[in-house]
Amino acid sequence: MSRPVPSSDEHAPRAITAAAEPGALDAEAFAALFRECGADVHGYAISLLGDRSAAEDVTALAFERLYRSRTRLDHRRGTPRAWLFAIARNAALDELRRRRRQPRYELEDELSADRDHGEALEDVERRATVRDALAGLPLREREVVLLKFHGQLSNSELARALQISESNAGTRLHRALTRLREHCLQIDRQEVA
Repeated sequence: MSRPVPSSDEHAPRAITAAAEPGALDAEAFAALFRECGADVHGYAISLLGDRSAAEDVTALAFERLYRSRTRLDHRRGTPRAWLFAIARNAALDELRRRRRQPRYELEDELSADRDHGEALEDVERRATVRDALAGLPLREREVVLLKFHGQLSNSELARALQISESNAGTRLHRALTRLREHCLQIDRQEVA
């Protein structure tokens, strides 16, 4: 019987490829995964929820659930990073269902003394445009964009996290990015007018 070929992980950090066999995510690999992915999971949760406090809770919950299920990890079904983002996605969706309201984004204070204020203001405006455009996407499209870019998931990992086919994941991502671009352009046009 032939063994399935796992997704390409040649560029993945050590902790992400550490679980080559079921149950191989030991304490050291888990700690490395936390160091390598903690900020990405938190960023994904903030972008999806729009609330730093809730994002911290979702991040902690995702790592807790991954740790509890570490003995059931199967590399043939995805990397520990992909499992982690699938868990974070489910926890974030649970939080959104619990709240039953649209996320609100806080504009961060990006003006620092180290950078030119004009450049910093342009950066803040670009980020605000993208945040507003993301907020305007339906949840289904927003989550695929956030999983792809915050999670840095391959299309096959994205498909596993969303429980859809890889071609469907690619199609959804393409459509979501097209709509995101259109929303950004629309927001820019409104600001100019």
